Amino acid sequence: MNTFFLIFIGLPAFEIFLMIKIGGEIGALNTVALIFLTALIGIYFARVQGIQTLRSGIVNLYQNKVPVYELIAGASIAFAALLLIIPGFFTDFIGFLLLFPFSRNFLLRVLIKKNEKKINDIKKDNNTIDGEIIDKNKDEL
Repeated sequence: MNTFFLIFIGLPAFEIFLMIKIGGEIGALNTVALIFLTALIGIYFARVQGIQTLRSGIVNLYQNKVPVYELIAGASIAFAALLLIIPGFFTDFIGFLLLFPFSRNFLLRVLIKKNEKKINDIKKDNNTIDGEIIDKNKDEL
């Protein structure tokens, strides 16, 4: 419930607050123009990064490698494009962070390390025993 509140109530309120503050400093028309400009620039860079990621994934497929990084990068680029389309300065900032490869790699490494710890904790608590069921009568009708 707390995360739901932050995303659907807190984020738009924070975006409106930032728009009012920035609009008070640079003017309302300039603020609207800046929002459109960041959306256009972000979508252009998302397209370029998406094409580069797609090419890299195809190269990995030709080399018989699984393009795991390219799939994760493609999903983060798509999410970044969505954030850049949403009007607001905070979502544009997060979108641009996900769009550039060096910051995207850093954020993905942090997320993977955080999830690896959770996965290792789950594996330590797992008390499963592997076994095999042999059917003696499998050839009979």
